[in-house]
Amino acid sequence: MILPIYVYGQPVLRKVAEDIAPDYPNLKELIANMFETMDHADGVGLAAPQVGLSIRVVVIDLNVLSDEMPEFKDFRRAYINPHIIETGDELTSMDEGCLSLPGIQETVKRPTRVHVTYLDENLQPHDEWIEGYLARVMQHEFDHLDGVMFVDRLSGLRKQLIRSKLNNLVKGKVHCSYKVKTVK
Repeated sequence: MILPIYVYGQPVLRKVAEDIAPDYPNLKELIANMFETMDHADGVGLAAPQVGLSIRVVVIDLNVLSDEMPEFKDFRRAYINPHIIETGDELTSMDEGCLSLPGIQETVKRPTRVHVTYLDENLQPHDEWIEGYLARVMQHEFDHLDGVMFVDRLSGLRKQLIRSKLNNLVKGKVHCSYKVKTVK
């Protein structure tokens, strides 16, 4: 089932999400719905707060990038209770967009490596270092679980330059091809 994506200004996007128990009701169904919602919106990642749930669940699908990045062929994973433990020192800048911020794309500086812990869809624990593009996507999505959006990582000047776009999103002035839930 395709769920509405919560847009900038929705309070759930600013809350720190809670870890869930392994017996969380309908978890497999939620993950399937999140993948379907993300696919419908042409995204590569989606965090549970973006569909109105303040829980630590993220889905990522990088298969769409496999022509340029063959290592992501058939890469489609769910992350349950993910946490970034530490980051590497090297930073790199790249353009980012977000399904909760339609029409806004900005350059964000992030670490190239992250040490993460999480449970996979089979509730198996993982503790690993991730590098490159996947590390960036994880940081973007895991930020949502901490109430952080990529625009929070912009300089004060960049934020001022996009202030009117952000205000329009809060006012419900949203134009995109997928179902959204705005404040107004």
